[in-house]
Amino acid sequence: MAETENTVETTAAVLILLGPPGAGKGTQARMLEERFGLVQLSTGDLLRAAVAQGTPAGLAAKAVMEAGGLVSDEIVLAILKDRMAEPDVAKGVILDGFPRTAGQAEALDTLLADAGQKVTAAVSLEVDDEAMIARVAGRYTCASCGEGYHDAFKQPAVAGVCDKCGGTEFKRRADDTAETARARLQAYHAQTAPLIAHYRALGVLEEIDAMGSIDEIAAGLGSIVERVA
Repeated sequence: MAETENTVETTAAVLILLGPPGAGKGTQARMLEERFGLVQLSTGDLLRAAVAQGTPAGLAAKAVMEAGGLVSDEIVLAILKDRMAEPDVAKGVILDGFPRTAGQAEALDTLLADAGQKVTAAVSLEVDDEAMIARVAGRYTCASCGEGYHDAFKQPAVAGVCDKCGGTEFKRRADDTAETARARLQAYHAQTAPLIAHYRALGVLEEIDAMGSIDEIAAGLGSIVERVA
């Protein structure tokens, strides 16, 4: 650790996962947590926890949400700052769902610099759009236990019977359609393009083929963390 004039630099990793819905960010984040002791921080979970705990930022967020408004970047950053000061994140964090815009990325850079930190790596999970649409549109789950299946990649061993619990009722999310997946991907690419440019300019952008197996993607992410953290 090296001390600067105003802060103490820390080696705690700050990993950002960028990827469209269905790219496997949640699965990969959980695997990184287990392997490296990092803590996944989802903005949605952070907001709910801050509200439940009644922190100043949480109370501000609650007031906005109860009024039907959108929680400002300033409130989200305040909640994130509080959370990153807690001892259980000493090894580092994985940011999920934040930042979403270039402005949020710049604000995050400032927050981290004030704490003697910086983004260790921003990893873009690269997908083939049409293959991703097929992946999302084919998903369904057991209505009883929630076990996941797919029309093309994972069907029950016995047709119509859940492998895990023996249930015979299955369901699909209403928004797991090709049309919805295509619209999500278009929105994601438009939203994320500035972030890709931002982190490339900072020299911390990493790209991984996210169309491989879960283990292949995990191996690629793991090698990045080992190299930069």
